[in-house]
Amino acid sequence: MYTPPMFKPDRAASLAFAEARGFGTACAWDGKRPIASSLPFYLSYAGDDTPTALFHVARNNPLIRAADGMTPWVLAIIGADAYVTPDWYVSVDQVPTWLYQAVHLTGPVRTLSEAELAVQIDTLSAKFENRLLPKKPWTSAKMTAARLEALKKGIVGLSMQVEDVEGSFKLNQQKSEADYAAVASGLAAMPDHDSQTIAQLMRETRPQAFAATTNETASLEGSM
Repeated sequence: MYTPPMFKPDRAASLAFAEARGFGTACAWDGKRPIASSLPFYLSYAGDDTPTALFHVARNNPLIRAADGMTPWVLAIIGADAYVTPDWYVSVDQVPTWLYQAVHLTGPVRTLSEAELAVQIDTLSAKFENRLLPKKPWTSAKMTAARLEALKKGIVGLSMQVEDVEGSFKLNQQKSEADYAAVASGLAAMPDHDSQTIAQLMRETRPQAFAATTNETASLEGSM
């Protein structure tokens, strides 16, 4: 992943983003062409803090043949994204751009044993069921043993030992405070959720830009 220094989050922030998102695209090479599947996942950590991404795919998914435990895959996690028009800037001679958050996890992938798959299913469902609280979480224990075993035969669990963590949080950090605040305001006024999310992230990333804009407005109003 190419990431200019001003957009590069640290490793901890990249992993936190990946874990919070919990959904990405696993990409591999089958010897002839790239193959990929979008899927939910969770992260676990070894005693030395090495992260592992765990997920599963349908048994007929061609990705399984690439899970040799040695060849690296990429797990691409994308967050909110939004288009920025040059008309929102205070400064002249600007160009269109796109703001976004993305993290790539890279490492070799192996298949899980049946026992490991059982843990993976329960851990993955618990991760997302917890987001629905106070609803009582669904667990695999609600299924009959025969039905659960039949469904497990149709999937294969996979584990990526994460060796590289790359992130790009492109939020116009290189722009002046006036331009930064103006773009965030433009995005906040858009009706779609992604634009509003990016606007909020911009406020959280560089709050001083909005304080400066507020102070400038108050100063102008006071001089009238």
